[in-house]
Amino acid sequence: MAGERRGQHPRQPQLPDLHVRLRTELSRIDEQLRALLDAMDRMQGLLDAVVAISREMELTAVLNRIVTTAMDLVGARYGALGVLNASGERLEEFITAGLSERELEALADTELPRGLGVLGHLISHPEPHRIDDILAHPSSVGFPPGHPRLRTLLGVAISVRGEIYGDLYLAERRDGQPFDIHDENVVTALASAAGIAIENVRLFEQVRVGAEQFQRLLLPALPDLRPFTAAAVYRPAAEPSKLGGDWYDAIPLSGDIVAVVIGDVVGHDLKAAAAMASTRNMLRALLFDRGSTPGALLARLDRTLQAITTNPVTTTALARIEPEGQGQGWRIHWSTAGHVPPLLITPDGQAEYLTAEPGLPLGVDLEEPRPDHSRFLPPDATVVFFTDGLIEHPAHAIDESLNELAGLATVHAHRPLHEFVRALADHHPSDGHDDMAVLALRTPPA
Repeated sequence: MAGERRGQHPRQPQLPDLHVRLRTELSRIDEQLRALLDAMDRMQGLLDAVVAISREMELTAVLNRIVTTAMDLVGARYGALGVLNASGERLEEFITAGLSERELEALADTELPRGLGVLGHLISHPEPHRIDDILAHPSSVGFPPGHPRLRTLLGVAISVRGEIYGDLYLAERRDGQPFDIHDENVVTALASAAGIAIENVRLFEQVRVGAEQFQRLLLPALPDLRPFTAAAVYRPAAEPSKLGGDWYDAIPLSGDIVAVVIGDVVGHDLKAAAAMASTRNMLRALLFDRGSTPGALLARLDRTLQAITTNPVTTTALARIEPEGQGQGWRIHWSTAGHVPPLLITPDGQAEYLTAEPGLPLGVDLEEPRPDHSRFLPPDATVVFFTDGLIEHPAHAIDESLNELAGLATVHAHRPLHEFVRALADHHPSDGHDDMAVLALRTPPA
């Protein structure tokens, strides 16, 4: 008996016990996997949010995107971003999201939050805050009339270059639960990326403004062209690094004659801008040769450019407008070098492109002739010269864009010229990838 007991194996656990332990272990693994998947989803959501924010190129769009993506990340019903003033003591801008139309109407007469109460506490204490009961918070001063009654809040500061730029506020998780540490961590990470995005868009704006100012310095101020009236507008490309080669010019000549030029140097860099300036100045000198037609002047310009410069290919349209007979109207003589045709708006509001043989761009072939064209202009007619940046769109055929521009011009043709050219530049059919120049000249009324 004793020997048998000594030879027996240790007592094995019963099968039901193994099942319990196995189920417990599988449940623990399942919870860990769910937590891991949830963390991966949050991380992917955060990455997607950062990418979405970084794509925006204007500050207002960036700030709105920060609020909405933060709301999506933590499932918040409401979101806001308060931008601090220069002293960092109060809010100067307050962006909101999630409010219904009814809530927005109820708050229509409410002033901008002054940074009091819980908001003021978050301004003075910029570390992340999770509040489970706003009204019970020591700093709470209640809500303004018409404001939705909020209970939970998550506030995170946004810093730009080490300075507090503002605070991101999220309220009311959609599942009714208070915000937790995971929400705080992901929104804090988003706030860090948001600070970088805000700084980037600020730098973007500085570069854009600098490029635009540089470009405008190369363009002339229109002189007194009486008896004609004229107006011009220039708009830079959407990307700030793309300096353009678009230019316009108008020069009064003796005998109530005016010369008008519009042109576009191929390229988007300093070389294109410099080439534009040299081409414009050379053509200005040639314009005073009253004995040459526009086509002959463009041919001389082409030969000069190829002889003494390495300028890139350039398209241009050159016109001379002069009296026709004894007060019977005006006549336009023009020639184009691969450029889009001018647009004529008659006094009765009809639009017509001055389509004719365009000739080759400058810098292509010196031997090809430069065709000249002529057309009668009645009193109070408007001729619009423009560059292709006004109409080019990768999703639209060029004829479709030209028709859209003609329709736009007829709608606004009754306006004063300075308003007319701005309307064309504001509502153009292009996608804005290229810079654009518009010059409109109107003949005197009868």
